[in-house]
Amino acid sequence: MVRDANGVTLAWLYCRDDAQRYSFGVSKLSSDEARRIGTAIARIPEFLMPRQGFYPRGGGPRLRPDRPYHVALEDRYIREHWDEIYALCKLNSLPFNATGEVIKNDGVWRVYEFTWQMDAILFWDRFQGRWLRGTEFHYPERPENLPMLKPLEHWPKSNPRNLR
Repeated sequence: MVRDANGVTLAWLYCRDDAQRYSFGVSKLSSDEARRIGTAIARIPEFLMPRQGFYPRGGGPRLRPDRPYHVALEDRYIREHWDEIYALCKLNSLPFNATGEVIKNDGVWRVYEFTWQMDAILFWDRFQGRWLRGTEFHYPERPENLPMLKPLEHWPKSNPRNLR
């Protein structure tokens, strides 16, 4: 599998090393050929650059080097929309992990961490989060060609009158 600097999957390369043993495996790539093709794809300059304006968090009290991208959501928003957030992330295979970190900056914000920059950008965009750079909120511009998450089908729209 080949991914770009933003964590987007670019290509899947299938191979088979025992192709000589079977007649149906003749047209398959060997693992060495697949690795060379994957390396060539990954070296394309456009795929080496992370998206402008979106940076890893850097330092922080709960920073994990293997999950460098952090997005904060307002606590009130999370409480009101938790079922939708959970269902939408599960549907789109968007792995979000709470760090347990709380930021008090014009309200209470909860921090979520991501391994892949693209997952963090999609989460940030869909749920009106705040991108974290260090311990400060960062406001990058939304990328023009950002894909949309798959919508939830038959999701009930919340009605404030039903909360009584």
